[in-house]
Amino acid sequence: MPMWTQAVDLHSHSTHSDGQHDVPTVAETMANRGVKVWALTDHDTINGWEEGANAAARLGLRFVPGIEITCEVAEPSHEEELMRHGQERPSNSWHLLAYFPTWIPGATNEEINAFQRWLLPHQSGRIPRMMAMCERLGELGMPVDAERVMARATGSVGRPHLAEEMVSLGYVATKQEAFETWIGDGLPGFVEHRKPNLEQAVQQIHKAGGVASLAHPKYYGVPVSKLLEVLNNSGVDAVEAVHRSHSDAYRYELMLAATANGLGITVGSDFHGMDYGQLPGHMPAIIERLLPAVRP
Repeated sequence: MPMWTQAVDLHSHSTHSDGQHDVPTVAETMANRGVKVWALTDHDTINGWEEGANAAARLGLRFVPGIEITCEVAEPSHEEELMRHGQERPSNSWHLLAYFPTWIPGATNEEINAFQRWLLPHQSGRIPRMMAMCERLGELGMPVDAERVMARATGSVGRPHLAEEMVSLGYVATKQEAFETWIGDGLPGFVEHRKPNLEQAVQQIHKAGGVASLAHPKYYGVPVSKLLEVLNNSGVDAVEAVHRSHSDAYRYELMLAATANGLGITVGSDFHGMDYGQLPGHMPAIIERLLPAVRP
């Protein structure tokens, strides 16, 4: 008998990457919204795991340590699929969520240490990228001190930190304006980030005892049948069928396709902060279809 839950949120961000709130605040927000199983998935960093585990223990949450890895595009977008979802252009990268449910706080885990060593060049690659973006903005008449941008990040520096600095300098009124006018994908201030391909990332996740789920597939503009073919060929374990950007019809389509292809599903609000107009949790999903490693 299928059972439904709204108590799982496996996609959230803190100030360790591009989130608005520190880890304890994210945990408290999850708990206040009725979430029982929570994953912290900062971009390209695992720096918040210990904090997350401690906060979850205090609040009675089940903590799933995670990460969101920025990967190369695995399949070109299809114009008709972009139009179907009202997307002007696809993301310039695919994002892979990874979960490590066997990780133990405070314990030495060589597999996780090896994963972190593999991750470091991709994480530190954000620094030269940020410097290049600041240089490019300077050429466009908007000088930005890269050191001030990087000081805003406690983990991986990213474009939201640059957008904050642009707002503080008066170049734009809001972070959204910064993205839509200057630093969004393909815009004048944008610079590519060094990325692994999907297969490389999955291999490293599995070597470290983790499981992989493709984040927010709507953004990639790939028809579901082709998307699932790519995921199966790449060794991905699941797909984030339930994401705040997905319509109910698209969630259902992804759930059916994932089940037919032997993949699990994950559920995520992609919570970045209250100022983004986002709320965690309260996205119903069928428990029996959830990725086994993260079921309640």
